[in-house]
Amino acid sequence: MNNHLIPETLTIKEALSIIDEQGLIANVLFVVNQEQKLVGALTDGDIRRGLLKGIGINETVDQVMMTDFKYLQQDNITPQVLEYFRKEGIFFVPVVDSNFALIEILNLYKYKFTLPVDVVLMAGGKGQRLLPLTQNTPKPLLKIGEKPIIEHNVDRLAAHGVCNIYLSINYLGDQLVNHFGDGASRELSIRYIREEKPLGTIGSVKLVEDFENDVILIMNSDLLTTIDFYEFYTEFKGQDADMAIAATSYHVDIPYAVMEVDGDNTTVRSLKEKPRYTYYSSAGIYLMKRSMVAHIPDSFFDVTDLIETLIGMKKKVISFPILGYWLDIGKHEDYRKAQEDIKHLKL
Repeated sequence: MNNHLIPETLTIKEALSIIDEQGLIANVLFVVNQEQKLVGALTDGDIRRGLLKGIGINETVDQVMMTDFKYLQQDNITPQVLEYFRKEGIFFVPVVDSNFALIEILNLYKYKFTLPVDVVLMAGGKGQRLLPLTQNTPKPLLKIGEKPIIEHNVDRLAAHGVCNIYLSINYLGDQLVNHFGDGASRELSIRYIREEKPLGTIGSVKLVEDFENDVILIMNSDLLTTIDFYEFYTEFKGQDADMAIAATSYHVDIPYAVMEVDGDNTTVRSLKEKPRYTYYSSAGIYLMKRSMVAHIPDSFFDVTDLIETLIGMKKKVISFPILGYWLDIGKHEDYRKAQEDIKHLKL
């Protein structure tokens, strides 16, 4: 960061020397005052325009710096914002706190957005509907294409900048531990939640005591999906939701004309020819504030129980439609379909 940082008392000549000696990409310096608050940005173009106006080379940089420049608040770093800067050709972006104190300078040539969530992958089920495939292998380790189902999800989460992953395991759980280890070889931290007894589809989350982030992503490990985790997170934060449910659409086609009638079932109000009705179902992927864990009891508890609890408490629960691919691999026909679909998917 110091390569791009100068005090407002520096002379224009000294600033030019820094730009020349360091050969800074984009030739931009950021100017701070004595309190280390960001007050301006300076390029060689700003210096050239100042010199043409008659400002001397021994004057201080605050005479020629830009005071109207692009920056980011520390709580507003999103993939969408970073992509905007890249498209605008801005690759060095200062980050400030609420008092405008400089925190860091992002180098967008190298910077990778880290999704600030802890992930819990539910991987403890027996997969009985997939017997005999799951007789000696836990369902998450059944291969889809070249690698296990769960590995597709772990790799995709890692590509979205996720670092902390918990695997909730039970049936043949040691195989999952042996497969992933501590995650270090993948530059991840992978830890394990062992269910000594079945705790439902979300009960095991209560066993984690050391979440590092304020947002938790909970996901079934036997899904194949192209959900955009960045967009999911951005929508969750943008609406200040307590919980977000990723949803997949389900269509029902009626092969007949459907009448809408009055309560007495005699007066016809409308007639729709072979209508299609669209419903949204939970896709087994959820985001929630860490504080919501307090509403999970120390007993068997399904995610539907938690959702109903939060709705009853007037908490903000939102849905997020998955516009891409999604498949729950629960039955043999799903497994066969996944084997074909993976040939054409970019996960």
